[in-house]
Amino acid sequence: MFKHLLEEAGMHWEVHVDSAGTIAIHAGASPDSRAAQAARARGIDMGNQTSRMIEARDFVDFDYILAMDNDNYCDLMGRCPPEYQDKVHMMLEYAQSQDFSEVPDPYYGGGKGFTVVLDLIEDASRGLIADIRSRYADKLG
Repeated sequence: MFKHLLEEAGMHWEVHVDSAGTIAIHAGASPDSRAAQAARARGIDMGNQTSRMIEARDFVDFDYILAMDNDNYCDLMGRCPPEYQDKVHMMLEYAQSQDFSEVPDPYYGGGKGFTVVLDLIEDASRGLIADIRSRYADKLG
């Protein structure tokens, strides 16, 4: 979703995005079919995406490390070297119109849960793009 919104904002050449998890149980797996279906309904293709574990290097290489829920946030903070902990944030800190603090796990619910999650992520992604524009205006073309 975020890559799609970066393309809309004309920033896809300047911002590198990746996704990683905090547990290895799904490493190498494709997205849940319900997530892929909900994304396709919005014109987003998740066909080439596979999961991977977060690596120590990610804390150095990325300016933002975003957690979807409090458990992931705690896992990330536990792995993150102290000098990079200011990079770790909750995704929904950037939400502009939602009142959630965590992205709910839609896995055990029906397909509607994935639509709600995409709504939350889209809202937060738009706020994150605004934050990137503001923080890095001098580096963006």
